[in-house]
Amino acid sequence: MAKTNFSYEKRQRELEKKKKAEEKAKRKAEAKSTPGEGGETVEQDEDDGEEAAASETQNPA
Repeated sequence: MAKTNFSYEKRQRELEKKKKAEEKAKRKAEAKSTPGEGGETVEQDEDDGEEAAASETQNPA
């Protein structure tokens, strides 16, 4: 049976944590630069509308 490479798994977890932390810091910086817009909820609503419009254009029925 093969031996598990724990150092590889640990490194992958560390990289994932670092990536999430950078994304969080980026969102915080954007929220500070644009106060009063409502943060992520506005972005999510816009994304949902774009996806719905794209799906309508793909179905020519």
